[in-house]
Amino acid sequence: MQIQTPGEIPGFFVGPNPKQAAGKEEIMKELWNNVTEHAGYVCGFLAIIAGLFVLAAVLDRLSAKKRGDTDPVFSTRKVTMIGMFSALAGVLMLFEIPLPFAPSFYKLDFSELPILIGGFAFGPTAAVMMEFLKILLKLLLKGTSTAFVGELANFAVGCSLVLPASVIYGFRKTRTSALVSLLAGTFTMTIFGTLFNAVYLMPAFSALYGIPMEVLLEMGAAVNPLAGGGLYSFVFACVAPLNLIKGLLDGAVTLLVYKKISPLIKGNSKHERLQTIA
Repeated sequence: MQIQTPGEIPGFFVGPNPKQAAGKEEIMKELWNNVTEHAGYVCGFLAIIAGLFVLAAVLDRLSAKKRGDTDPVFSTRKVTMIGMFSALAGVLMLFEIPLPFAPSFYKLDFSELPILIGGFAFGPTAAVMMEFLKILLKLLLKGTSTAFVGELANFAVGCSLVLPASVIYGFRKTRTSALVSLLAGTFTMTIFGTLFNAVYLMPAFSALYGIPMEVLLEMGAAVNPLAGGGLYSFVFACVAPLNLIKGLLDGAVTLLVYKKISPLIKGNSKHERLQTIA
């Protein structure tokens, strides 16, 4: 799920946008200014990232022990593939699809697709790392126009899809488990993403840019009559179906291609040569 900044919404101007910066130097300067200005928020963001890394590492270790997998967590090949999938995810973030039932600042992207595939191949720790590298790449290339609010949302909602999916599949690598894991990840992302928008993201954008919540809600009601009953009606009518569509499409493609490309991704892993790939 991609969320445009209010500066990209017709009728709102919120100052310079890093997307329009003349060059990398201006982007990096703007990024550093945002880091220093919102240091407390950045520290909180980093704490959430660290917590998810620890959780993923613990679950990774448990699933590897159950499978009898003795391969190193981060071999040279894994690190290389993680970098490639992260870069691909960063590129896919640039391709956004507007949806008729949501206002213009919500758009669909498929940046979680390569991370799902990489998470299936290398586990939840790698999946969280790819989500982090995707966001880091975006920040280095474009900076932030949301004081890191949008980046935290993208990271958290993305992890709510790829983390459950990669954990469940990691414990039992069968076709049925793959299907169950993807459905579980989609369900988790739909619920978490919807509530996260209502409780945190929408109020944060409203406060950050001084845009009354009523204005944002009216933009949703203008394109989706079901979104006109308040904040929770808005997120359930606009955000929930967006996340559901994203999860189902990403999951369907993962199911179709993962088994075919899995040997190419994993290379000569000793454990994977001994294991039947689902």
